[in-house]
Amino acid sequence: MRIRLITPAPKGSRQGNRVTALRWARIFRKLGHRVVIENEYSGSLCDLLVALHARRSFPSVKRFRTEGPEKPLVVALTGTDVYRDLKTTGETRQSLDWATIIVTLQPLAAEELPKRLRRRVRSIYQSATRPANCPAPLKTVFEVCVMSHLRDVKDPFLAAEAARLLPSSSRIRITHIGEALESGMDRRARKEMSMNPRYRWVGGRPRWEALRLLARSRLLVLTSKLEGGANVVSEAIACSVPVLSSRVQGSVGMLGKSYPGYFPVGDAHALSALLRRAEGDTAFYKELKMRCERLKPLVDPAREMESWACLLNEITIE
Repeated sequence: MRIRLITPAPKGSRQGNRVTALRWARIFRKLGHRVVIENEYSGSLCDLLVALHARRSFPSVKRFRTEGPEKPLVVALTGTDVYRDLKTTGETRQSLDWATIIVTLQPLAAEELPKRLRRRVRSIYQSATRPANCPAPLKTVFEVCVMSHLRDVKDPFLAAEAARLLPSSSRIRITHIGEALESGMDRRARKEMSMNPRYRWVGGRPRWEALRLLARSRLLVLTSKLEGGANVVSEAIACSVPVLSSRVQGSVGMLGKSYPGYFPVGDAHALSALLRRAEGDTAFYKELKMRCERLKPLVDPAREMESWACLLNEITIE
């Protein structure tokens, strides 16, 4: 098939939607299809449109559906669209009404949709691979990775706030990887570094470098207020790095309802307590690590490719 893959994240961006689009494009090509990635549908001839983010890709979805009312359309729910926009914008709901198939990044997202749409949902976990020749964890500190861009929805300074609550005996240090995408975030990060010796913001990094920093860490901390199914959780699982996460549906849908590493959204004290426990309680740390090891089959690239092969085959049969 000739596939147009629409993502709101521009070329060269390190945002999650761009990372996802690039990976899906590679999968489609391995499956024998021709793929073009665009920020907005250009109207060029294609057999299938795959649109990431129901609200932000709405203009593309509308144009494609207007020009080809019978053509297959896949709309992928990636985060704010399912857990925020769905309740507040008609554009999000219209994109889903037009979709032939709706893709979610973890199965709990389907619970947010009207029942009439759920039969169209296919959940596809995002895959990841461990980088080659991973560096060993630092011996001098207990390094904790935060890998998210500086946006309000990510609650980017919660881990730094939690680190300030740690006892002086703690060896925890936060390494924060991500670009400042909202006004004033860079200034706040630099101010935090000047006041908080446990926090280091290293800005945006090339993908290979970010993954190596993650792989050498003792923990990943995800502090988001909402997530559709974060790439970085898949990457941490692939790298055998245990996860502490805010209890949001996007993480629960990946890590499981009984996973012991959750803290309430926005609760620095609860996160600080979990950090202390992970650092000082060997049995708890091993439990987190074992739980994440068991999840590795979910993020296997072969599984993601098979899921897409089944979905695309379903479309061609229809």
